[in-house]
Amino acid sequence: MPYKQISAGGVVYRTNGGHLQIQLITDRYGKLSFAKGKRERGETVEQTALREIREETGIIGRITQLIDIIAYTYSHPTCGPVDKEVHYYLVESKGGELRPQVEEIRSVAWYDPLDAWEKQRRQGYDNNDFILEKALKLLGVTGG
Repeated sequence: MPYKQISAGGVVYRTNGGHLQIQLITDRYGKLSFAKGKRERGETVEQTALREIREETGIIGRITQLIDIIAYTYSHPTCGPVDKEVHYYLVESKGGELRPQVEEIRSVAWYDPLDAWEKQRRQGYDNNDFILEKALKLLGVTGG
């Protein structure tokens, strides 16, 4: 029976001076991604997403909707096969101060939507293309 692991995170957005902006983190491997992490005992998946976003980026968010759930299996050196589920939410920034959790990530920044899309395509993980594309559609962004 494979070990099951649940992570959650989100595509964080805000409106700044009437302009929509998307948050991207640079992870410890130098790739662009979204804040996410493992669920802790007693947490709902939604609580995990908001906690991880706050811990990694300093931003207090509010979930507006589920974007999608990515499921895959990977091989852990000691546990063997792990069934992993990552729940991605669309999260509106409600406050906090943007600051990266340097133990976990290299940096965090806000980008214009199409700029975020270009950066994701060039420097992000392939399986996140679909997540960002879906998030942008949910936010009413077209083009790219």
